[in-house]
Amino acid sequence: MRCTSFCTANAYNIDNFAKFLRNEGYEPKFYDNVIHIQKDEDGTSADVFFFPYGCIISWGLESDSERLMIDLVKTFEDKPLASITEDFSTYLIGDNTQINEEEDEIILEEDNVLIKLSLSHGLSQSVKLASFEVSIGETIAKTRHLPGELALKGKISLSRKKLAQQLGHLVEERNSINLHTDILDTPEFFWRRPKYEPYYIIAAEYMDIQTRLDILNKRLDVIHELYEILSNELNHLHSSRLELIIIYLIISEVVLTLLNILKWI
Repeated sequence: MRCTSFCTANAYNIDNFAKFLRNEGYEPKFYDNVIHIQKDEDGTSADVFFFPYGCIISWGLESDSERLMIDLVKTFEDKPLASITEDFSTYLIGDNTQINEEEDEIILEEDNVLIKLSLSHGLSQSVKLASFEVSIGETIAKTRHLPGELALKGKISLSRKKLAQQLGHLVEERNSINLHTDILDTPEFFWRRPKYEPYYIIAAEYMDIQTRLDILNKRLDVIHELYEILSNELNHLHSSRLELIIIYLIISEVVLTLLNILKWI
């Protein structure tokens, strides 16, 4: 059976989505702010979890049914993203809950919704982190040439408007990531259900959440440095423009004074 993680948006409007699901005949259940629904899949019960920060974790769905779940929530997406997907080839029932790295499969000690949800918290954080990694990678790639250009030429060959736009994009990117980093902390779900936290830790450690988060923060530092470079260059352009205006005004004043003197000679 498949276990698949998706990140399709910046966030979902969970409350309105829950109302929609009820109208469609589903029976959504809330676990804190996570929606859980069960769906019949070829005579077996499949579980799907919708996380408010734009992620879906499905257990036991085929690819067509997974696409249906993604389409169901599409109307309730805030800032849709190009879908990021992570999956395990299978999950099955065994003696102990674990992730088999060699076979890339999840083994559950029992078919328990709360165990699946606990693992899903780690899996959803991983796929959300992947969306951050893609976004930051694209931003760094687009601006990678600017420090080298500044070092080679002593200036950046962008107009003041383009430079301000690049700066605005960097600020937006940094704020977007910083506002969402709290979702990568241990979820509140486990504060009241500590016995399920070990299952979350299994997924978080397997997906290298902490290591990848450290790398993400280093990349954010790179963006911060780019921000400083562009900000300084923008200030320099503004200062240069003001200096030119002052020079033109002085020249104009001198010319007018000379013309006035010549008029009376």
